[in-house]
Amino acid sequence: MKSKPTTFEHIQSIIQLPFVVTVLIPAAIYYFTRRDSFIPLNNIPSSVCYSIGGISLIAGLIIFIKSLSLFIRIGNGTLAPWNPTKKMIIQGLYRYVRNPMLIGVNLLLLGEAFLLQSGNILIWMILFVIINTIYFIKKEEPDLAIKFGAEYKEYCQYVPRWLPRLTPYLPENQ
Repeated sequence: MKSKPTTFEHIQSIIQLPFVVTVLIPAAIYYFTRRDSFIPLNNIPSSVCYSIGGISLIAGLIIFIKSLSLFIRIGNGTLAPWNPTKKMIIQGLYRYVRNPMLIGVNLLLLGEAFLLQSGNILIWMILFVIINTIYFIKKEEPDLAIKFGAEYKEYCQYVPRWLPRLTPYLPENQ
């Protein structure tokens, strides 16, 4: 079994996944479609868009970084599915919701959509949520149930996939 991922492997997984999803794809969407938006966010006052965008962007970045640090410190893996965590994480934000890192990414996309007043980036965010929800249900969650067994199944019973619980989940064995 491979030891902890290197710094290069962490950086590589960040560039290949969240960077592409939150920077490259939105930049392309904005560049090629800024005049033709399916959802006209530019009809909303700029001050409202900038407020929603700024708050979402900052919250998303904080959530993403906190979640990523748990992957590095506790999980002994990267955020990439080809080099996943070796240890189940039930600490920090993972006590409230099963996918905080993706909530952070979605908030980053929401922030970008409002800051750039791009309804098309908002559509990309919605598509990204749908794609990930299908992926989690069909692939990741069954794989994690096999990998971590009863502990993961119990965790899924008490911790929601997307909407955080109000109180932290505290498993009996911790």
